[in-house]
Amino acid sequence: MFPKPVARLETNTYAYESSPMVKPTGFREYDARWLFEQEINLMGVQALGLGLGTLIHDMGVSPELVTGHDFRVYSASIKHALTVGLMAAGIKVHDIGLALSPMAYFAQFDLDVAAVAMVTASHNDNGWTGVKMGAQRPVTFGPDEMGRLREIVLQGKFRYADGGSYRFVEDFPVRYIADLVNRPKIARKLKVVAACGNGTAGAFAPQILEKLGVEVVPLDTELDFTFPNYNPNPEDLHMLHAMAAKVLESGADVGLGFDGDGDRCGVVDNRGEEIFADKIGVMLARDLSKLYPGSTFVVDVKSTGLFATDPQLLAQGVKADYWKTGHSYIKRRVTDLKALAGFEKSGHFFFNAPVGRGYDDGILTAIHVIEMLDRNPGKSMAELYEALPKTWGSPTMSPHCGDEVKYDVAEKVKERLKAMQAKGELFTGQKIRDLVTVNGVRITTEDGTWGLVRASSNKPELVVVVESPASEARMREMFAAIDGVLRENPEVGAYNQTI
Repeated sequence: MFPKPVARLETNTYAYESSPMVKPTGFREYDARWLFEQEINLMGVQALGLGLGTLIHDMGVSPELVTGHDFRVYSASIKHALTVGLMAAGIKVHDIGLALSPMAYFAQFDLDVAAVAMVTASHNDNGWTGVKMGAQRPVTFGPDEMGRLREIVLQGKFRYADGGSYRFVEDFPVRYIADLVNRPKIARKLKVVAACGNGTAGAFAPQILEKLGVEVVPLDTELDFTFPNYNPNPEDLHMLHAMAAKVLESGADVGLGFDGDGDRCGVVDNRGEEIFADKIGVMLARDLSKLYPGSTFVVDVKSTGLFATDPQLLAQGVKADYWKTGHSYIKRRVTDLKALAGFEKSGHFFFNAPVGRGYDDGILTAIHVIEMLDRNPGKSMAELYEALPKTWGSPTMSPHCGDEVKYDVAEKVKERLKAMQAKGELFTGQKIRDLVTVNGVRITTEDGTWGLVRASSNKPELVVVVESPASEARMREMFAAIDGVLRENPEVGAYNQTI
């Protein structure tokens, strides 16, 4: 029998090489992340594979699974340890090799396999590893499945089975690339910066964009698992500044940046200005709803209020559904509502039938941005952005709040605001127009100014965001009012940044 995992072992010891180590905090709400060798060892990864195989059987899913790995020095060895555990549980493993997360999701469809386990630390620093998992295409695990997996692994409740096997799927990227480029070529002459941060996307994104007929200006596209320039993270200022400089230097029409496992895309316009992902979402919703009027778009609660108020979207019959932050939540909601697309402020975009398969793919997002430019031949990226109604918004602010109390504090804030609404009390001098409580609480006043408080999914913090379509002053008033309610709870500490 495989040993029950322990939370901590010292490296360079007999025990470390003989027992599985799995730190419990690595099981997150919608994926798993650990510092390799410090929080999980290879035997711990085997335990994870054995536990995942057990869960697949428990869920009644066909015992087959697609796996792949991102470009890090240790990712292949982690994938192989995971595969050993999966095979011990009787799972037939289809290995697509070095891959992007969306390539693994595509393989679920292309190979007709229900389950997936993609070994990736996404945009995290070197040293981190993780696994994105699912057993029902196109959605990935959420809190319920992750909770069950955590219990199986940590308590050693493994189920062994015969029938496990392994096969390597040769040249699978060719199939993924062919699927993405099976569309009309771009008619407009466009120059595009493809920034990959020396991560996995560098092996695929430039050639896909070139096959669509655009001129590609490569930026840090050579694979290098030391990440010599910056982490492949399109929310990181180092990457954004490098993208902006390359756009201005080359005279490109747009800069597109991909994270380490290729499921997110960041955008810099032709003037070298970053456009936040939620505003890109509004621009894409405007473009796609011309082709598909009356569409529903799912957006996370951190995103701009323009999805619900933009006159052009309203004229095209768009319905906005504000939902829980987190790629697993948005992906599942898009599937459940049969929405045309889902947009998350972090840069995860989910395009559903007929413009996608429902999972997050940064390269497909880039293609939709390019096609939007192609359908607007007389307008630059900056001009399309300027055509949106003006709003004043804050960055994502994160006051410290302990993991053991952050959800309680968010619940107290929600109940406090619900009580104010019930009594007809004013907030920032205006009536409360709406409360969205699917993920913390998002309060909107009469003029559309809103503020959000929720618990961070993976850090000892709260998340605070405010925005106003009226003025910067109103945005600041909302922040002051939200902060005043937060300060009723002594557990709330200092902000990482403020406005």
